[in-house]
Parts: sequence; C-alpha cells; structure tokens
Amino acid sequence: MFMFEKPYGMRDSLPGLYETKKKVRHSLTEVMNGWGFRLMETPTLEFYDTVGVQSAITDTQLFKLLDQNGQTLVLRPDMTGPIARVAASKLHEQAYPLRVGYAASVFRAQEREGGRPSEFEQVGIELIGDGSISADAEVIALAVFALKNAGLQSFKIAIGHVALAETLFVDVLGNTERANVLRRFLYEKNYVGYRQHVKQLPLSSIDKMRLLQLLELRGGQEVIERAEEIVVSQEGKEVLAELKALWETLEDYGCTDYIRLDLSMVSHMSYYTGILFEVFADHVGSVIGSGGRYDQLLAHFNAPAPATGFGLRLDRLLEALDAKEINEPQEAVIFSKEQRLEAFAFAEKERSKGKKIVLQDLAGIENIDAMTKAFKQVTYFIGARKGEQNG
Repeated sequence: MFMFEKPYGMRDSLPGLYETKKKVRHSLTEVMNGWGFRLMETPTLEFYDTVGVQSAITDTQLFKLLDQNGQTLVLRPDMTGPIARVAASKLHEQAYPLRVGYAASVFRAQEREGGRPSEFEQVGIELIGDGSISADAEVIALAVFALKNAGLQSFKIAIGHVALAETLFVDVLGNTERANVLRRFLYEKNYVGYRQHVKQLPLSSIDKMRLLQLLELRGGQEVIERAEEIVVSQEGKEVLAELKALWETLEDYGCTDYIRLDLSMVSHMSYYTGILFEVFADHVGSVIGSGGRYDQLLAHFNAPAPATGFGLRLDRLLEALDAKEINEPQEAVIFSKEQRLEAFAFAEKERSKGKKIVLQDLAGIENIDAMTKAFKQVTYFIGARKGEQNG
C-alpha cells in the first residue's frame, strides 16, 4: 500500500525539474559570489538545545529525533541559526564583517490539511558583524540583483521595521499586552479585524486615527514623511531616520523601482530586531523570500555581533518564474563489442565539445527503436562498419 508513498510534505525532483532548479540556483549564487559572499554548508542535523531552541520556527514545526546517546536532534528548520552557530565558533577568529551564503534544504513539519512542503530549499546570505544601514541596504540590493539575474522581472520587496509598530502601539496603548493584540492582526494581515478592534478601543479620536493611519503607510519615500505625523516618540523618530537613510542608499544602488515601504509590517521570526523585508512576485500567493536584521541572535552563542541577511524559497521562485522543466536533448552512441574501442573514443571526443553523450552497448537494448526515439541523434558503431542515423 505504501510502496510508492513518501512521507507527508516530501517531494521528488525528477531530472527535468532537477536541472531547472540547478540553473536557477546557479543564477542566484553567481551574483552572491560576485558580491563577495562565500558559500558554505552546515549539517542537516543540529542539536535541539542549541540551534533548535534558538530558531524562530515554532517548536511544533521542528522534526525531532534522538541520537544513540539520547540527545535530542532536529532537522535544521532554517539556515540562520546554524550559520550563527558557525560564525560564533569556527569563524569567530576571522575579521568582521563576515559575508557567507548558502543553498540548502530546510525542514518544517506541516499540518496535513495545509498542503505545504515539509522540505524546501533556501538560497540566501548572512552579513555578520556590520550594524550599519549600509549593510541592510547591501543585503536588500543583493536580493534585487540576484532575482533579476534569475530572470524575475515583476517583483517587489516590501520593507518595514520591527520597532515602528511596536513603539506606536506602546505609546498609544500603554503596555505590550494590549499591543500584542494589534500586532497579531497585522501578522495575520487581518486588516479588517485590526480596524474593527481599534474602533472599539477606549481611546481618543486622535489616537484611534494614529493607529488606523498605520495601515496606510505603504508606498515610496513619501511614506516616511506621512509617518512623521503619527510617530511622536524619540525611538520612533530614530526608526524613521534609519528608513530614510536606507531608501537613499538603495537609490544609489539603482534598485528602488523594486522597493516599497510597508511600515505596518511585522514578522513571525522572533529574532528580528530592526529592518525587515519580504519579497513578493506576481502570480505567487505567498512570499518568495524574506530577511532582516537580527542583532541579538549571536549573543545566544556567546559571540554578540550585529547581523542581517535573507533567504529565498527556491520552489516559490520557480513558480514565479513559471520555469519549465529542462529536458536538454541528448545524443547516443550505440556500439557492439567489435566497435567498442572506437565508440568510446568517439564519445569522449564529442563530450569534450560540451555535448551530452550516452554510451549504450547493443547487448543491453531490448527494443532499439523505442530506445533511439528518445535521443536527438544516434551514432552507431556496430559490427565492422559505422554509420549515423538521426532519431
């Protein structure tokens, strides 16, 4: 019954899809390498007590297992935690800032009704040891240039800041408990529920207006000026100054056509501490990537350092690209025992030209007509003579 079944949420990548993924992955990592980000790998399994507990992924979504010593392990749920572990240990002696990248599968348990993959590949980067706005801009600009290199043209990166909504809520509502209710509405993008809840709060009309106007703070640089009308705290003003400097730096990169501000943005990733962003593309219902600043995560590994980065979902990027499976035509060389040496030499010569050549012994073919139809061209080395046939 289960002979052909896979664990829930797991997927196969057949040759055509595998080649497509490889091509898109390379188009992303090519840009990362060009910007000085060096690719690295981390283990698929990590200790729960280190990477697992520090992950922003909920505990119920972690795949857990026990090793032979009874220690709890997890399949890595993201790449930020493992890279933070490496940066705090094996890379700790290297000069900051560190620029590293990755292309790796991550694992998250899903509800059966959700239909979401439990394993998917992320391609991303981490910039560790630079707390400047310039570093935030570099990471966002790199995401833009990488996506363009992959062939994606119609996309937007929405940028927000963790502290903006938080400072406004606490300023108006007085405590974090009441602020958490509104934050939940924003996280779920339940803007109707947010408005209804605000209207029922025992607040002055001015304070209600400030909370409602937060939802309208989406757009270009002009959004920052509008935000200055409702943000009165010193911390809030500092956040707006950061966003203004970020926008100006992104203008110098020449990528603001792909940028929009969304100052009502909140994230489920608990370790974000500042600038955060999400990548959206046409015809895809979910974010295809996200990132932001996480200045406190490395302190949990006893190596405090500011950091920022992003991860792109390769499966959703393929959907956004409407990428077709790559099935490049191959050529075949069919040979008999008598012409085997000549066939091998001919195949190597053609492979040196960049061609994909299949070598097939005639003795291993049951139906030669069916076999040859699969190839662009077939060259025969059979018996005492050789000939060529197009197939």
